[in-house]
Amino acid sequence: MSSTPAPRPNGFSEVTGEICYDLPSAYIPHQATGLLHLPRFIAKARKHIKGELPKSYQRNFCKGFDRFLCLHLGVNPEQVIECVRLAADERDLDARLLAIFPSDLRVHVWNREVVQKGLSEMGRGVLEEAKRKMGAEQRTDIITFADMIDFDEGRLS
Repeated sequence: MSSTPAPRPNGFSEVTGEICYDLPSAYIPHQATGLLHLPRFIAKARKHIKGELPKSYQRNFCKGFDRFLCLHLGVNPEQVIECVRLAADERDLDARLLAIFPSDLRVHVWNREVVQKGLSEMGRGVLEEAKRKMGAEQRTDIITFADMIDFDEGRLS
């Protein structure tokens, strides 16, 4: 393993910008649906709605995993954000999301995709470049994009 610095107390990385250490991992499933990454997208949407989503996250908000998840579900990211905005509580949010999501979520298909993003030949190249920029090229535990997010946000030491 390389000697990468621990998460910065001020929440900033020279490579990725401001870091949100309070966002859930993409590996965390949504309680009502089982979909990986959905809790993370919801948490980013909450920050966005409050005007607290850092610039470093805004550039990929509703893109990357957020967009892929919405494509998988056949919804627009703005629909998910609107559900978050209007929800009175978690139960209401779950009901609103389930109302816009298809009846067959194909959870197994999506979850497999999340845990494999970065394993294709092209993905490995992009991931290796990201690891190099972050001084983590010797890390053998970072094999997917979700791993890279966990590393960047301090969940992988």
